[in-house]
Amino acid sequence: MKEHSGSQSSRPEKNKMILKYPASWWKGMWREALPTGNGKLGASVQGGIQEEMILLQHSELWHWGQKNELPDVSHTLAETRKLMDEEHYPEASWHLTRALQTKGYASKLASRFPLTALTLTMACDNAFRKYRRELDMETGEIHVRWEEAKRSYSRSIFVSRADDCVVFRITGDELGESDPGRSWETAGKPLLSGNVGLQFPPGDREREDEQFLKLKMSVTVRTDEDENYLFYGGQNDDGQDFGAVLRLIHVGDVSEKNPVTGTLNFPGNIHTISSKNQPNKRGEKAINERLPFETSGNLLVLIKWFATGKREEEWDRLKQELAVFDTDYDALLSRHKALHQALFHSAKLDLDDTADDGRCNEELLLDAYEGEAPTGLLRKMWAYGRYLFISGISEGGNTPFGLYGLWGGDYRLMWGHNMANENVQMMYWHSTVGGLSRLNLSLFRYYNGMMETFRDNARKLFGCRGIFIPAGTTPGMGAPNQIVPVIMNWTGAAGWLARHYYEHYKYTGDKQFLREEALPFMREALLFYEDFMVLDPNGQYKMYPSVSPENTPENFMPRDGRQLAHPMPTAINAAMDIAIIKELLQHTIEASRIVGTHTSQIPQWEAMLKRLPAYILNEEGAVKEWLHPAFEDRQNHRHLSHLYPVFPGQEVSREEDPVLFGAFETAVHQRKLGAQSGWSLAHMSSIYARLGDGGRALESLNVLARSCLLPNGFTLHNDWRNMGICLPLPAAPVQLDANLGWVNAIQEMLLYVSPQLIKVLPALPARWTRGEVQNWRIQGGTLSFAWNRKTGAFQAELTARHRIATKLQLPDWICKLHVSKDFNTKPIENGTFQLHLEEGETWSVEMHSV
Repeated sequence: MKEHSGSQSSRPEKNKMILKYPASWWKGMWREALPTGNGKLGASVQGGIQEEMILLQHSELWHWGQKNELPDVSHTLAETRKLMDEEHYPEASWHLTRALQTKGYASKLASRFPLTALTLTMACDNAFRKYRRELDMETGEIHVRWEEAKRSYSRSIFVSRADDCVVFRITGDELGESDPGRSWETAGKPLLSGNVGLQFPPGDREREDEQFLKLKMSVTVRTDEDENYLFYGGQNDDGQDFGAVLRLIHVGDVSEKNPVTGTLNFPGNIHTISSKNQPNKRGEKAINERLPFETSGNLLVLIKWFATGKREEEWDRLKQELAVFDTDYDALLSRHKALHQALFHSAKLDLDDTADDGRCNEELLLDAYEGEAPTGLLRKMWAYGRYLFISGISEGGNTPFGLYGLWGGDYRLMWGHNMANENVQMMYWHSTVGGLSRLNLSLFRYYNGMMETFRDNARKLFGCRGIFIPAGTTPGMGAPNQIVPVIMNWTGAAGWLARHYYEHYKYTGDKQFLREEALPFMREALLFYEDFMVLDPNGQYKMYPSVSPENTPENFMPRDGRQLAHPMPTAINAAMDIAIIKELLQHTIEASRIVGTHTSQIPQWEAMLKRLPAYILNEEGAVKEWLHPAFEDRQNHRHLSHLYPVFPGQEVSREEDPVLFGAFETAVHQRKLGAQSGWSLAHMSSIYARLGDGGRALESLNVLARSCLLPNGFTLHNDWRNMGICLPLPAAPVQLDANLGWVNAIQEMLLYVSPQLIKVLPALPARWTRGEVQNWRIQGGTLSFAWNRKTGAFQAELTARHRIATKLQLPDWICKLHVSKDFNTKPIENGTFQLHLEEGETWSVEMHSV
């Protein structure tokens, strides 16, 4: 399929995030900064003119965790079950947790923290006008532009994926004599004057705790003005140094050069602004060394960094690298773009939103506050979520995408760990259909790297084989760290993550990955359940303790109205647990047959499937969240865990079981709006899309835009303004899971993919009358299609990368169109095609109104 006239080449501002204000969130401006990154380092641009601070964060820089030896408390499982059998549920809920607490176990999760801050001070003699802060998602560049008097200024920055370097350019130009700006005297003054440096970031608040002060005191900054280098270093709590080297380069012919070294000689009227690292009155070393500049040319700043090592050695190494580094901004950008755009354009989406091109984010948000998010904002947020994912994760890395990406600005971020009872999974739902499967590998490396710890957890906590993955982990810290019942009694993380391993195989066809990584992980997760589940007197499996994240049954909520986070989450046969186990069994059986291993165990696993309890309905006809009569549904909650069989799972469909499917539909309708969060609204949107309800799927994103979306596009956990949409919290932490959940929700509205069935436009919102999808992935191939309801036209093209045998279903309105071109296959029934394609074969269809 050819790109239509709405392609990027004819829409230069299609994938730009445009702002007309700098970051302004008091004491936390990184929350509204524009992000760029290469998966290893992230940079956050706040956009100040006179004083700019650009935070830099390294993917491998974590601190302040505490790792204790996990004691063996496996005897508590039988005791917990005895308490539950006797209906002492609150006591049972705390039994494992209190056993660990009694033994003094108190591990603590680590947190990411900023590497340093690139700071820039520039002289401002005139008031600014025509301010614009802009992220070009096509290139990964951030631009800040403005005018003063008869001059224009521009700053551009990106983090190179090709060269592992921050590239920052500062330019100034004289405007024409006819410029209408205020005519303060500028003649004879240099275009650019000020200073640049690397600084210890202050964080969100003043801190006096020992850990923070120790970190701050470890920082040293050194300048080499003769050669225009600046060296920054600090020491992490593991004794390893971290830091960066900055090189300032003059680009132009005006300033005098040193005839010996060829480096820039600055005029003597601007000096470094610190005291050469001499202790101040409090005994702290100065950490604000800067390099001055005054020039009528332009400036280029290059920064390289390190996360571990000894600072003196790393400084020397990085200086040598920067000394021979390319200083052509455009050449550096070109190398970066080649890698960045291969990822960004791995899948494309066009909607009928050209009228929103060039509009700033602030304007688009104001429209959303009126009730409906503009189509341009909805599509741009799809592109932005993909951009964040690409910029915040490395193909060769060992950590998954985090809740703050690489753009958190504090030292102990709220919920800054990797949380696998919803958040980690949500951030990866979009990747397979969106053509970004290669970025899943760091997720698998992360969890594979802690398998021995996970086995130790299963043995010492529950006396089981296999693996137990606690919901919250950080690099190298896979033992339990959140010692509370809602986390300790939930066993579903490994099973849920196993879905991502198997999905990766289904979309890539990589049998080596299936044999060496996916199936071994799935087998370990299943070994745990083989030991953990017990049979009840009726011969059905009983899963307990069992938690539906992070909900408490209604009949165990405090009757006095006290606000408790998780009063009593521990129950029996949570619907989600049953769904995860059923899916894991089915996938393990299928994968074992493909690989040809564990085949002797398949009859045992098939027998286990038959013993799992069936889903049951509540009085309103909705699927119950707990499949046991002792626990009543609670609708005033943000998690939608019991919807797992419909989404993200694919166990229950309208085609195969319309009655049960309807019961899941009733269940999501029952959730209360005021209990939601930013990420749960994104999750709800995907669920409604699976239900075929494009109107409600889109409305969920409309509500998310009105409540939890910042001007820079970052999503928040909740609305802090008390507008009645989300659960009330005193803080509103950034959580980018909703950004990436938004990507998936858009994709779910336009395409459903399972091994047996592909649905095109399964939940198309009425507003989206025209659009085009290019190179979205299906299992075994790619699919592109375009629609126009105004003209009555549709076309699609499917290319097989591997052998494909599936059905493809079109919506009713397309079925009424006339087939003008059909390659190779006729519909087996109205709007449904049976496809059998070998590798390299293509199927296409074109339809139009008669």
